[in-house]
This record gives sequence, structure tokens and C-alpha cells, in this order.
Amino acid sequence: MTTPSQPQPGSPATPPQDQPSAPPASSTPEQRPPAAQPAPGPRDTVRLAPERRAGDQPSQDRGEDPRGHRPATETPAPAQPRAQQSPGQAPAVPPSAAPGPYGQAPAPVPPQQMQHPDQHQPHAQPHQPYGAHPQQGHQQPGGHGPLPAQGGYASPIPVRDAHLGHAIAAEWTKIRSVRSTVWTLAVLAFLVLGIGFLINVFTDDGDYGTQAPIANGLFGLILGQICVVTLGVLVITSEYGTGLIRTTLTAAPRRSRVLTAKVLVFLAVSWTVTTAVCTLTALMGAGMHSGPGVASADGGQWAGATVLAGLYVSLLGLLALAVGTLLRHSAGAITAMLGVVLLPAILPAFLLFSESMRPAAEKILEYNAINSLAALHRVNDGGDGLSQLLLLAVVTAVALAGAYAALEKRDV
Repeated sequence: MTTPSQPQPGSPATPPQDQPSAPPASSTPEQRPPAAQPAPGPRDTVRLAPERRAGDQPSQDRGEDPRGHRPATETPAPAQPRAQQSPGQAPAVPPSAAPGPYGQAPAPVPPQQMQHPDQHQPHAQPHQPYGAHPQQGHQQPGGHGPLPAQGGYASPIPVRDAHLGHAIAAEWTKIRSVRSTVWTLAVLAFLVLGIGFLINVFTDDGDYGTQAPIANGLFGLILGQICVVTLGVLVITSEYGTGLIRTTLTAAPRRSRVLTAKVLVFLAVSWTVTTAVCTLTALMGAGMHSGPGVASADGGQWAGATVLAGLYVSLLGLLALAVGTLLRHSAGAITAMLGVVLLPAILPAFLLFSESMRPAAEKILEYNAINSLAALHRVNDGGDGLSQLLLLAVVTAVALAGAYAALEKRDV
């Protein structure tokens, strides 16, 4: 038997025979220790393949990527540079992110070491609802009470309890931002000042021997009171006509508070403007006629021609606001108030023809709006006008009480 000869020194070595590149499919692939892989980046996703059983065919033979179940023809993501490690140091790879070599399943990870994606890290803060604070006792922005406990909700907008001041501010914004207020008050000033100026121009000092010239504002105020009445109606009926009353009562559910705010704002605006206009007219008359034979006015007459006259006209406008609340219609309420102002001045002329109706006609003539303003200006002998002012205040209060009751009970 011939034994293979040993290669001689210097002779060419015989190349080794070719070894099979891969074991047969039935054999189990050789398990190699996992190589140190870099930690996955923020966009890398590591999927754990199920544990392989004996006899399973590698996924690369089926044309799939075991890590992502993608076709093997896809180009894998470029590998990141490996971190430098000192000899003998274990690779810093988390157990759940240590895949095996390409074409092999990663090493199985014990269930207790697997992390759910929703689990938080130990240093992460627990999820808090928007606006909540993990501790009690902290104040909201603006100092409007403590924040709720964990799991509650606190509005970032300061929440305050509504009161009458808020309703007054809203009504003030409405009355000064609409055109009806500007037009009605401008016409009032034009009538009172314009008519007063014309009367002062076409009269001389001899015409004021018994009557003070400050009463010249009466003639313009007889027409100007209709402007205030119209404004009082529009303060409430304009919201019914446009549908804004629904928004107003939704924002302020207490209807009595809304009506109270309207009453206060309108009374303040109408009384201030009317008194100012009457005062300017009285000063103009006293300045244009101040001769030696002109009658002088005392303090009571000055108060009646300015403050009390403005209050009387404002109460008429307040009565118009109550009528508008009851009727909820602009044209109907204005027509009704024109009847209240003008009818008592016209009706006595027809009642005086009957002797039995003469007492009633005289009372109506005494307490109508025109004669009441004349009494406040001390033009006739009807007194100082305080009784007429008091009667109008009582009638206005009764009408307002009915308006409050109607607003609370019926729908808008």
C-alpha cells in the first residue's frame, strides 16, 4: 500500500480540496456566538423573530429577510460604525436588540426582559392631562383657586364668577357701538340747541320781562324727547329683531341681570346727554339776553330747566324700554310710545266740549308730557313739576316690573 508522501521542503503545496459552502438543508446551521452590534438608532426597528425549530428552512432560502420579513433582494440599511471597546469588555447591547448574524434568528430573549413600547423609563415623568399638576396646592395663573388633583383639568383661561359689572360693561359696549345711539342723540342735541338758538336770535331783551331766557330750551326738548323715546325702544327691540337676544341670554342666563344692566346704562347715557344739552341751551339763553330788564332765574328754575328736565325725558325713554321689552317689536313699541307722549296732549281738546268730561280733561292736560316739561321750566303756573315727575316715575316702575316678569317667564 502506498502512503501519501509528505510534501518536501521547497516543493509546491497541493491545494486543499474544495469544501462545501453551506451544509445541507436538513442539517442544523452552525451556531456562532453573536457578534457585537451597534445599538439601534432612533429610526431603527428591531423585530424579534419567533424561535426556530429543528428542520425549519432558513428564511434566506425562501427569499425573505428574517429581521423584517422583506424580500432578500432589498438592500439592507448601511451598518453604523462600531463603538470602540476595550479588550475583555462585554458588548453594550441590550438583550432585546441583539440580533444574530445575517440569515440567522436572534438569540431568544427571556419574557421578563422584554419591554412593552408603552412602558416608561424609570426617569420619565408619568403622563399628565393638559393643565393638570401632579401636586395639589398650586395656584392657577392669576390666582383663581388651586389646581385640581392629578387626572383633573384646569382651564388655562382664568375663570371668574360673572356679576352685574360684567353685564353693565357688555351693555355699555353695545350702546356706544351701534349707529342708532349716535343718530338719536345727535338729533336730540341738534333740535334742542338749534331751536333754542333760533328763539334767542329772534327775540330781544324786552321779551323776557317776566320769563327767564333759560326756558328757551323747552321748545326744542318737546321734539327732542321723541329721540330719547326711540333710543329706549331700540336698546331692547333691536336685539329681538336681529336675534342677538339669544346670544345675550345664553352668555348671561340671569335675565333680570341683563335687563337691569340695560336700564342702568340707558338711564345714565340718556340723562347725561339730555342734561348737558339742556344746560348748554340755558347758558346760551342767559348769555344772549342779560340786559337790565331781563328776569333772572333762581336755583330752582335752573335745576328744573337742566337736571330735572333731563331726568323726566330719561324716564320717558326708560318707559319706552319697558314697553319694548313687553312688545319685542320696534315699530309697535315706538308707535305705542308716541301715543303715550302725544295723545294726552291732543285728547283734552276734544273732552273739554263735554262738561261731564271737563275734570278728566283738565287732569290729562296737566300731567301730559308737554305740560310737565313746561312746569319744570317754570313756564306756566302749573307748579314746580315735581308731582308730574313723581307720577312718571311710578308709571315707569310698574311698566318695568311687568317687563321683568315677562322676560323671565316667556321664551325668546
